[in-house]
Amino acid sequence: MAIVTIGLDLAKLVFQVHGVDEAGQVVVRRQLRRAEVEGFFQKLPPCLVGMEACGSAHYWARRISAFGHEVRLIAPIRVKAYVQRGKKNDANDAAAIAEVITRPHMTFVPAKSTEQQGVLMLHRTRDLMVRQRTMLINALRGHLAEFGIVAAQGVRRINELIDGLGNAAIPELARIALRQIAVQIDACSQSVEVLEGQIVAWHKTNEASRNLATIPGIGPITASALAVSVPDPSLFNCGRKLAAWLGLVPRQNSTGGKDRLGRITKTGDSYLRRLLVIGATSVIRYARDKAPGKGEWLKTLLDRKSPRLASVALANKMARIAWSVLTRGEVYRETYPVPNAA
Repeated sequence: MAIVTIGLDLAKLVFQVHGVDEAGQVVVRRQLRRAEVEGFFQKLPPCLVGMEACGSAHYWARRISAFGHEVRLIAPIRVKAYVQRGKKNDANDAAAIAEVITRPHMTFVPAKSTEQQGVLMLHRTRDLMVRQRTMLINALRGHLAEFGIVAAQGVRRINELIDGLGNAAIPELARIALRQIAVQIDACSQSVEVLEGQIVAWHKTNEASRNLATIPGIGPITASALAVSVPDPSLFNCGRKLAAWLGLVPRQNSTGGKDRLGRITKTGDSYLRRLLVIGATSVIRYARDKAPGKGEWLKTLLDRKSPRLASVALANKMARIAWSVLTRGEVYRETYPVPNAA
């Protein structure tokens, strides 16, 4: 019988293949070396190939789809439920992938192009540099506090800490070590500026990213990350599906007709979720300080909830608006409620 579905368990050197026919019978179950993968799929007639969305998955999705196969990437957490309990190995993983990709209710990860992966690498590298800079600043702040030198929090006040290195109370050995930290902080800051410049330059060339940047609270960084992470918004039936994919909807524990909603699920892409929450926080701060009379929905929400809960709720709304902007291919247009006729 001809192979119609293949589950491929990815690895660095040894790949596991599990192929089944139309009747669900196992046709092939074997290992492939890395150099044999392309030749194996090149000889096969077009079929459905499933892989976990992990390291190198997008690369192999592009290579295998070039031979006419339909490739589906699925989140590893969805495959885990189909692996035989107590029998975790590469062969059973491939069998679980082959089974799960045929389920009608499953959602899949779209394969990314090389350009989209390049933009995401800019974002990941920038995020790494920001975290490293934060670690270095915290280390410098803690060490200087040992000598009674303190400064206000925030990256903008780091120069005050660095100026404190000339204090006579600091021994020479400590000053040598702390100057190395200051050099690393400066290097990270320069790297962040370079990466942000490249992200903004790409943002200006992409229409979807420019449209997303018209939404209040979404700038070039968040807009470009959304544009490459959600290249096909039609994969989501509505804006709430996108918000749920980002983990911005309440966790449900409902039964017996009683709805019990808890905290947000925090599933999906934590980087995008963090960017949206940060943007929502800036919108709330602006609405309070400079435009207190703008946004009745936000004003009502702040009257009932704390600012942090309001920022998460606003991030959820921003995700829904982003889906609408991506789906329609238009810029954001703010709407106002129509007053009741007298």
